[in-house]
Amino acid sequence: MSGTFSPAFFVLVGELCELSLFIDESGSDDLRNRYYLLTLVLHEQGEDVFKSIHLYERSLAEKGLPDIPFCASPLLNGQDGYENMGLIDRRCLLSSFRVFFRHVSVRYTCITLKTKEYGDLDGVTAAMRKHLINFLFDKLTNFRDFDVVKIYFDDGRKSVAQAIHKAVDYALSKDAVVYRLASSSDYRLSQIADYIYTMELSALKYADKASTATDEKFFGSWSQFRKGILKEVRAKRI
Repeated sequence: MSGTFSPAFFVLVGELCELSLFIDESGSDDLRNRYYLLTLVLHEQGEDVFKSIHLYERSLAEKGLPDIPFCASPLLNGQDGYENMGLIDRRCLLSSFRVFFRHVSVRYTCITLKTKEYGDLDGVTAAMRKHLINFLFDKLTNFRDFDVVKIYFDDGRKSVAQAIHKAVDYALSKDAVVYRLASSSDYRLSQIADYIYTMELSALKYADKASTATDEKFFGSWSQFRKGILKEVRAKRI
C-alpha cells in the first residue's frame, strides 16, 4: 500500500466529507509490557461498511456462532465471553472476522514503541505524541480534504488520551475534529482496531521468538502467519 490515501478514499457524504478514526492500544501504563502499540483505523464515511457487517453477522448465524463483540485476546485465550467455548468455535469466530476484515473498506497505521527505550510513562506518552504528530503531518494534505474528522477511542488510559488530544489539537483544525467515546462493544470498526493491533503484536512476538502455544494453535508457524493473516492485514496499512 502506498503512503497516501487512494482517490476513492475521499467521497462526499451529503455536503460534507467525513473521516472516522478509530483508535485502540496494546500495552499498559505501568510499562510491564515490552511493547506499546497504538492502532489507528481510518474509515471514510462515504464508503459503505454495512454490507460487510451484514454479511459477517449472517455468516455467524449460518455457522451457529454467537454474535458477540469481537475481542481478540479473550478469544485466543478462552476468557470473558469466550470462556465456555471450545477451540474449534473460537477458531471459527476468528476465521469469520478475518473474512469480514478482508472485505471492509478501511486503512490503518500502527505506532509501535519499545517501552524500555523511554524509561517511564511520560517518555512513552511524549514519544506517542511525536509519532502521532508526524503521521498527521505526513498525511496532512489528505486530512485537509475532510470537513470533519471524528475520533473514536475509549479514553481509558490517561497516557493515550493525552497523546491523542495534544497531537490532534496541534496538527489539525480544532473546528474540524470531533471526539467520541467508543468501546469495542459499540462499534465493529473498534473491533477491527483490536484485531489489527493483536496481529501486529503477534508479529512482534514471532519476530522476537516469543510466540506462545496459543499463538501457534491459531496462527501456525511464523511463516504461515506472515504469509497468511499478517499479509492480509498489512495490505490495508498506509
